[in-house]
Amino acid sequence: MAGASAIVAAVTTQDPDLSPLEHTAQVLRWQADACRGLGSPLYGDLLTHAADDLLAGGPTADVLSGHLSDRLGTVLALRMLGGAHALALSGQAPDLAAWYPSAGGVADARPGSPRAWAALRGTMASHGEAIRSWLARPPQTNEVGRAAALLGGLRYVAAEAELPIRLVEVGASAGLNLRADKFFVPGDAGNYGDPASPVTLKGAWQGDAPPEGRIDVVERTGGDLAPVDPGTAEGRLILTAYVWPDQSDRLERLRGALKIAARVPAELRAESASATLARTELVPGTWTVLWHSIFRQYLDQAQREELSDGVGALAVAATRAARFAYVYLEQSRAGSCPVVLTTWPGGHGRVLGSAPAHGIPVTWRREH
Repeated sequence: MAGASAIVAAVTTQDPDLSPLEHTAQVLRWQADACRGLGSPLYGDLLTHAADDLLAGGPTADVLSGHLSDRLGTVLALRMLGGAHALALSGQAPDLAAWYPSAGGVADARPGSPRAWAALRGTMASHGEAIRSWLARPPQTNEVGRAAALLGGLRYVAAEAELPIRLVEVGASAGLNLRADKFFVPGDAGNYGDPASPVTLKGAWQGDAPPEGRIDVVERTGGDLAPVDPGTAEGRLILTAYVWPDQSDRLERLRGALKIAARVPAELRAESASATLARTELVPGTWTVLWHSIFRQYLDQAQREELSDGVGALAVAATRAARFAYVYLEQSRAGSCPVVLTTWPGGHGRVLGSAPAHGIPVTWRREH
């Protein structure tokens, strides 16, 4: 996935000869390539225009003023677009909504999406402060498609020892994927779940299906620095705003997951990943499964070390009676997103497969 590779490169390298303005424009173009690579030509076009507008001193420059030195892993471009999308979804930017399928509009069919860009540029000019308010918040892309990786990982866990699962997520956002066991995965590589589920992860699994194993989640808890309540109108707007407006499958999955969240409780706390791990204890007769996805890029080095230390402490405490598993979907420097599982006692680690950043499809490896 070339787009994801570009973003990984943007996060880890910076041309010292570029000014902050020039470098931010370059990052917008990198993100444009990533969006195209992940199936959003609309956002690819809009961010390409936004990069030019930034350098020309247009409304994009006004919106991003004061944020040109933001740490690159915080995906400034997606925070900006999320704020504009929220205005379209809430009826405050009807000109923009006209070109956003998510808001009832029709995607601009002209090459480069010039009419959609004109609407976005006008929205940034007239609602700049509203969009700027989104730049200070962490992105809340609670991508439901990433549950495809989690569910496969849980099947491997259950195959190793069929015990009740206590599911813990760091960087949980709204905790939608804490309900992953209530989703349905159809396909030639095997099925999982109830076909009547509001969430169907179509085309989610390729290659050999994960092994059979009963997934019995008995506890769901997680933490996030700014958790979103999916039971409120504001929470639902925030989550929908981070879905790219020309991606109907993602929007459908999100809406289904919101229905499940309304009837399946999960505990969410406003806390750091280290705090979530500090309160996590292993319980005899169960698996404690720690999960995160496309989360590590938002951590600084000290926070990454705290996460590693917390995992290490739980690993040392694991026994055959009180087991611990760690499964994650994170971008590698090569741009792919491996699905990694390690189980304790024993520290048996393996790469189960790989997926794009939004989680679908997961291609499972034949041998582990």
